[in-house]
Amino acid sequence: MLTLLTAAGLALSTILAPMGGDESPASTPTPDKITINVETVNGSGCRPGTAKVTPSPDKTSFAVTYSEYTAEAGGAEPTDMRKNCQLVLRISIPQGFTYAIARADYGGFARLAGGAHALQQANYYFQGSSDNNVSSHPIDGPYSDDWHFTDRASEPVYAPCGAERMLNINTELRVNTGSSGDARSFMTMDSTYAGVRSNYHFQWKEC
Repeated sequence: MLTLLTAAGLALSTILAPMGGDESPASTPTPDKITINVETVNGSGCRPGTAKVTPSPDKTSFAVTYSEYTAEAGGAEPTDMRKNCQLVLRISIPQGFTYAIARADYGGFARLAGGAHALQQANYYFQGSSDNNVSSHPIDGPYSDDWHFTDRASEPVYAPCGAERMLNINTELRVNTGSSGDARSFMTMDSTYAGVRSNYHFQWKEC
């Protein structure tokens, strides 16, 4: 479902199979009303009440923010090395439309000691779909900066027309000390760091 290439610098991803644009095609109107409800939240990185979903005013995307999503290693509990979150979203849209997730933007902050390693991993899929590819983005220490990754769909997968399918979003953060010994390292998608959020961009189609 996603094709990607991890780049250098601030750990940005670039596109392997470019699309015509970031948003819906100009010929496809955007529905004037959508609602997004979080049906279930599960995972060590998103205890109940710590994940929030907010649609954009123009209905072209929605943002997910987390308030307790940090993986760490070095002086931490073994269970803190891996954090994950699974969100199940009910997205209600007007009849005559369907949607795909054309792009997903992830961001956070990492501080890794020399020799340590971190990984951000994500996938999304519709209920009942077998298309469940995973995108992975590694960062190697030493590193102390914001990080940003973009996953872009080369062939967007649309929700079935006329049928409601839950959207599943799975994310994961991992940190391991590697050769850094007991030095503390962490990777976070915690919104206590300014501007940290995940953004999912719709591509609309008329049925």
